[in-house]
Amino acid sequence: MADHPEQPDLRTRLTPLQYQVTQCDATEPPFQNAYWNEHRTGIYVDVVSGEALFSSQDKYDSGTGWPSFSRPIDPTRITTRADHALGVQRTEIRTVGSDSHLGHLFPDGPGPAGMRYCTNSAALRFIPLEEMAAEGYGEWLALFEADDSGAGGASV
Repeated sequence: MADHPEQPDLRTRLTPLQYQVTQCDATEPPFQNAYWNEHRTGIYVDVVSGEALFSSQDKYDSGTGWPSFSRPIDPTRITTRADHALGVQRTEIRTVGSDSHLGHLFPDGPGPAGMRYCTNSAALRFIPLEEMAAEGYGEWLALFEADDSGAGGASV
């Protein structure tokens, strides 16, 4: 995990939308973003730091138009805080490593925990399974080994 880059570096390294979402807490349009309808196997990492955040096994179609996950890869990589920006209380999700705004957490998800990590595609970068080792994410390949039989993982 890299240290949080300085602001000038981020403005040149990220697209304007990625910058607005991760650094200014913006929200991208639903159904008009890179990963809302992504179905390949792999992981989603923080676009700022490269920190692994979510697995495709935990991604599901929430019908909202944003990528939604039932849980993070490692809960210690995500932090939450109260968000009252729209006049209602919501729970914002951010990365621990880079303090990037990801989206919001809602208690209407699938599974035993019942949580929905609703994220902005602009805050994420998708690493396909076949590229994970080459991209430096080989430690996460074990997440998919048990799923070789076709069992497990959430439907996307």
